[in-house]
Parts: sequence; C-alpha cells; structure tokens
Amino acid sequence: AEWEYASRGGEHSPYYQYPWGSDSISYADANYDYNNIGTTVDVGSYAANGYGLYDMAGNVYEWCNDWYDSSYYSNSPSTNPTGPASGSSRVIRGGSWNFSAIISRCASRYGYYPTYHYDGFGFRVLAVQ
Repeated sequence: AEWEYASRGGEHSPYYQYPWGSDSISYADANYDYNNIGTTVDVGSYAANGYGLYDMAGNVYEWCNDWYDSSYYSNSPSTNPTGPASGSSRVIRGGSWNFSAIISRCASRYGYYPTYHYDGFGFRVLAVQ
C-alpha cells in the first residue's frame, strides 16, 4: 500500500491510473511494452511524479517487502493495510520495459518467488531525511 501511495505522487482524489495524474499512458511517459528501446533506461529518463519519484511506471518492476496474496485486499483493513504476515511470493509493482501499459498502472500488483531473477526486476532505495 505504501508503494501505491508513493506511485500516485499525490494524485489521490481522484485516483488516476498512472503516476503522472492521468488515466492514459504514452511512450513519452514511461518505458513499457518494449517502447522501441528494448531494454531498461537510466532513472530519470522520464518526468517525475508529484512526489519527485522517477520511473514509478515501467522500466523495471520493483520488489516490495510485502508477501503476495491475490485476495488480500478483499479482506484487508481499509486504512494502512500492511500485507499478509507470511507467504511464498513477494509483491512486485510498477511494470517493466517489456510489459504492456495496463501492467504499469499504480494499482497493479503481482507476486513472484523471492529467488526469481529477471532483467526487468529491480528495487528502489529510499532514504528518509
């Protein structure tokens, strides 16, 4: 839930599908669906969202600490859901350079085994100031 909140970049009313406060996406917005590039690009190649975060859609999926459960949100608390206590897969979010636009939406989430590796997966390092 924290990743999704950050991805939305302050656009919470209404909830837009993509981090730049829009329900549409183009190749000028993010690196997705091969985008005629065919690989990842440097962070900052596209505009930041409202919180100043780059590449919250496309480029590489981002590993999240949460365990994955496809039905978790149907039974989770409505305020600050923390994710399941355990599981076999971890959450990935944000889409990747070689996946379609729909996968890059702020609300999209999927699960993969933590031992899985792929050039379209990465992680975000944050520092609290």
